[in-house]
Amino acid sequence: MTDAALPIAAAAGAAVPVLACAFWAWRRSRPGRIDSPEDAAAAADAALAGFATQGAVVGADGAGALAVDARGRVAALRRLGQRVMVREVAWGALRSTPSGIVVETGDRKLGTVTVAGVDALDIRRLAPGDLRKG
Repeated sequence: MTDAALPIAAAAGAAVPVLACAFWAWRRSRPGRIDSPEDAAAAADAALAGFATQGAVVGADGAGALAVDARGRVAALRRLGQRVMVREVAWGALRSTPSGIVVETGDRKLGTVTVAGVDALDIRRLAPGDLRKG
């Protein structure tokens, strides 16, 4: 190896870990998505005791989701990193806005969950039959 090739080889060897770290940091900073209502239902069922999802809806951007069980319990979901955070919320915590349903969870870590592109009619369809009559 010549004297000129040694610094080039060292620079190339150092670039690999730097690029790997940059890719890892970029990947971690990207907001996660909840891909489907089935994923939201599975997360809610696993996180909340006695929760058996009857229906779920995921926002258009995949950032938030709602799940409802047969007894009328509501779960708000949001992906934080690799985990899906789930909290049970009251029906009164759901608010319809022009951009979608906003859920005030009351949880500092989870914060406000926005289910983009979902309207009140979509949520009403998720509610158990006895709750729709009221």
